[in-house]
Amino acid sequence: MKGFILSVNKAKNEDSIALVLTKENVRSYYRFFGARHSILQLGYLIDFEVEGDDGKFLPRLRSLSQVAFPWIYDKNKLLIWQNFIQKFAFHLKDASDIESFYFDLLLDCAKKWDKQNPKRVVCDSYLKILEFEGRLHFDEYCFICEEKIEDEVSLMQAYRMAHPHCIYTSALPTKKLFDTFKLKKTLLMDDDEIEYMYTIAMKGF
Repeated sequence: MKGFILSVNKAKNEDSIALVLTKENVRSYYRFFGARHSILQLGYLIDFEVEGDDGKFLPRLRSLSQVAFPWIYDKNKLLIWQNFIQKFAFHLKDASDIESFYFDLLLDCAKKWDKQNPKRVVCDSYLKILEFEGRLHFDEYCFICEEKIEDEVSLMQAYRMAHPHCIYTSALPTKKLFDTFKLKKTLLMDDDEIEYMYTIAMKGF
């Protein structure tokens, strides 16, 4: 079984509890002497077996191995990846059985992480998440004042649209943002615009 580690918390002594996202679920697992294992790190993709899955206690991780990606030793890319993963941990904290969409999305991101600007990959993925969850809205009206948006638009959490003067923040060209939403990709955005969209995405899903 393969899964992405969404969080790792210390248990007693050197044991750990890991929250793992697989194709089918989000579950917590116990790992004896987990603190000694470099594989058990936030954001890593692991191959593992489960022991003691009888419902009485936390199931246990065993026979761990890491599915490595070439960018994993690049500190900057790893830090962005771990920040991205933390948003998944919070977003899926109350989930149990889920669709494979989230695992497949993360796997696709991991494969692109060293080929594209990671922040652009995050923004593209954020758009896909919002669309999958039915929260990607093409609003012509400001979320704050409900008046029509004209040439420039600002973004709130979940990429909700508002007038720049209503939320006192940077702005994007409205047509470019609408075209980006239709494409579900940030091909039209330059690096400064990606930085802005990335900052909004990191406020949470």
